[in-house]
Amino acid sequence: MRLLLYDRVVSLEKDKSIAGIKSFALSEEFHRGHFGKIALVPGVMFIEAMAQLLGWLIHYSHDFKLFAIMSMIEGVSVRPQLRPGFQAHIHAEIISTSSKDSLGKACMEADGEVIASMDRIIYSHFHGVNPSELSTLFSYYSGLAPAGGREIRAP
Repeated sequence: MRLLLYDRVVSLEKDKSIAGIKSFALSEEFHRGHFGKIALVPGVMFIEAMAQLLGWLIHYSHDFKLFAIMSMIEGVSVRPQLRPGFQAHIHAEIISTSSKDSLGKACMEADGEVIASMDRIIYSHFHGVNPSELSTLFSYYSGLAPAGGREIRAP
């Protein structure tokens, strides 16, 4: 099973930040059989959602010429016992980036309250990717349409 843990990208600023939205519904596949009597959103889903968005920002910021793989996280905080049925706003930013790796941070809010955060996320970079294919995937998964070439425009 492959999970896309954000619904759409709502803002994107190259080399700086990305924001997205995720609605956590009871019908999500990862809830099936996961808990007994009370459905809860597993905290790892928040971590993955933040990591996915920051990963796309890194790809975009490097013109889709590399592939970023999350290699370390630190300073993780996840609010326990969140039940499905809420919409979360995800914000991630790049702190530093080079050709070898990137450092970022991210947080997730619901109803104006922080429900998850990561103080430090490190991604290792791998080269030898097809920029056109990666750009096409980004356009598809982000909901942002290319505006000629590989330039992406956020709404």
